[in-house]
Amino acid sequence: MCFENQILMSPVKNNVGRGLNIALVNGTTGQVVRMSSFDMYSGDPSLLLKFLTEISEGILVLVASYDDPGTKMNDDIRKLFSSLGSSYAPQLGFRDSWVFLGAKDLKSKSPFEQFLKSNPDTNKYEGWPELLELEGCVPQKTF
Repeated sequence: MCFENQILMSPVKNNVGRGLNIALVNGTTGQVVRMSSFDMYSGDPSLLLKFLTEISEGILVLVASYDDPGTKMNDDIRKLFSSLGSSYAPQLGFRDSWVFLGAKDLKSKSPFEQFLKSNPDTNKYEGWPELLELEGCVPQKTF
């Protein structure tokens, strides 16, 4: 995951994990506020819930899934991602691919989101769908 040509999270930096990898970035300065990964297969979803509820206004939320974003995602977490601008959070499931950039209290859905449903009949890599990439110019003021 990179922002402003700076790699924030990657296997090389050894700061990513199975599930959801999330970076919080100040929407005005572009400075990284916090980064974390959440195991959505065997981890504790309450950790992600706490992380999401602590996001303040003016913070951009960058999300990239790896392996499994949805197994332990409960309704409260799905609602929080939806409030950040996600269109696909309500339907995330086992081994789906998802990348998303949102912010707290957006007036509409984020245009920065891609989703690919895992389907054993059409997956590119045996048990997994192909990777997703997301690029674009994010306005500084998101609310």
